[in-house]
Amino acid sequence: MRELAVVLDIDGVLIDVADSYRRAVIESVRRVYDETLDRTAIQPLKDAGGFNNDWLVTDAIALYVLARRQGFEQDVPTFADRIADAGGGLEATKTVLKSELTTDEYESVTDAWEPGRLRTVFQALYLGSDLFAELEGEKPPFDADGYIHDEPVLVDSDTLTTLTDRYAVGVVTGRPAAEATIALDRVGLSVADEHRFTMDNWEQGKPHPYALLTLAERFDADRVVFAGDTLDDVRTANNAAEADRREYQGVGVRTGGLTGEEGRAAFEDAGAAAVLDSVNDIPAYLRNLD
Repeated sequence: MRELAVVLDIDGVLIDVADSYRRAVIESVRRVYDETLDRTAIQPLKDAGGFNNDWLVTDAIALYVLARRQGFEQDVPTFADRIADAGGGLEATKTVLKSELTTDEYESVTDAWEPGRLRTVFQALYLGSDLFAELEGEKPPFDADGYIHDEPVLVDSDTLTTLTDRYAVGVVTGRPAAEATIALDRVGLSVADEHRFTMDNWEQGKPHPYALLTLAERFDADRVVFAGDTLDDVRTANNAAEADRREYQGVGVRTGGLTGEEGRAAFEDAGAAAVLDSVNDIPAYLRNLD
């Protein structure tokens, strides 16, 4: 048995997505509705949970912008707290708005909401014209260079060498499979298809434990360390621990939206086994577990 398996998130852990995915969230809403929020609105929604991919965050911000047009006055942190209390994610977002708006106001919001158009705009901005045509199989709605090219690598090659030489390594991400492959190729990490979970082969998404439970089985591991940059990553590991006899640890990495001492406190409150400055601190952390 390989006793210890290491599972890595991609965004905010292996690569920096502040000027790619997060930029696409904000700019997609601006293009469709001529107004948007700034990027500081994204993290409270991520912390609320249930937003396993950035299309869902884009939808939530679009709904918020549309609700403001109907007189909705909650600030974003309060709105995000209400979403968390309602269970997190897009359905909770709609539940909160439905409870705060009149029936006519809520119908005006949902009538104006165009998730399909938002997704198309998001992909065009993120992928750029050439990749959009290749991956989406259609002509892009406008020409764009693609924010995907603005994703600095966060992980050192020595870190990846150490991890892959010593441990079984898997990936769990909310990215579509093709975009996960692009990111992994960029950082130089080779992961077999059966050892990666993406939007395309994991219906439930984080914080559901299915992906971690399945990887533990496939690696024949009795300990799994999952490093991620969001509270849902930690919750995923904790949910796996509740569902299985194996040991699962969620490790918070402060290179995504949760940074500084505030990020440390948030991870610790969510039950993180450890909070690290970077994925490059993972090998030293793992050595201390041996």
